[in-house]
Amino acid sequence: MIRFDDRTAIVTGAGAGLGRAHALGLAARGARVLVNDLSQDAADAVAAEIAEAGGQAVALAADIAAPQAGPELVQAALDRWGRIDILVNNAGILRDKSFGKMQMDDFRKVLDVHLIGATQLTRAAWPHMRAAGYGRVVFTSSGSGLYGNFGQANYGAAKAALLGLMNVLAIEGARDGIRVNLLAPTAVTAMTSDLMPAEAHALLAPETITPGLLWLVSQDAPTKTILSAGAGHFATTQITETEGITLTGDDLTPEAVAARAGEITDPQGAHTIADAFTQTRRFARNAAAKRGLTLDW
Repeated sequence: MIRFDDRTAIVTGAGAGLGRAHALGLAARGARVLVNDLSQDAADAVAAEIAEAGGQAVALAADIAAPQAGPELVQAALDRWGRIDILVNNAGILRDKSFGKMQMDDFRKVLDVHLIGATQLTRAAWPHMRAAGYGRVVFTSSGSGLYGNFGQANYGAAKAALLGLMNVLAIEGARDGIRVNLLAPTAVTAMTSDLMPAEAHALLAPETITPGLLWLVSQDAPTKTILSAGAGHFATTQITETEGITLTGDDLTPEAVAARAGEITDPQGAHTIADAFTQTRRFARNAAAKRGLTLDW
């Protein structure tokens, strides 16, 4: 059974919606939870729910995009419980508008909350997790970042950036027992209720996603996993690279690339790439083999 006894978690944006469901879910299974939200009243209410159910929680309002917010949240958890084991980077905002009409201030603000806020909090907790030899970090992405959505250039860019951050931190954290994953939820929350039909609201409740989040931060969690979730459905989104082709000499032309586009895009035999240099080595070895050479790299 997945439990979080003696674990300390920070959940951002936990005053309502997904964050509230995550905070309650963690506390119900034994975690001590620092409930963060922009609203102190909302954070207090969730912390009170946890306490009334017999759990431990503290509420701390902060704008996660502010430079001091990340260190303050981590220090508050350390002061109260002496450790930090789990980060759920959930806080987010929307500033939707088509790209041609979007102001750069709205673009920056969305990136500041989703990307910079999550980065600042994780960076503040990182040395403590490394010293403990244990950590579980989840970044919250979205189908808008993985696949795109009209009117969400800022939101999609921020959510896609979190994928890159997760990929790197999963590699860097592995030696210190830190596992880092990405949750891509689709749910009806205060941010999305107007975007979805009324008949979908009950199906897409935030509580239908939290079981997946709890797996991603558990003792036996995976790492470098993209878990897409909604309405009780869970799937992994996987990034692969096709086998492709290697062109050399006189064949190395844009016309040859266009002519063989079918081979380049053929998904049969696609590869999962562990890191950037895995791809570089594959390309270089293929080029060497095409020339009758062996590249020992």
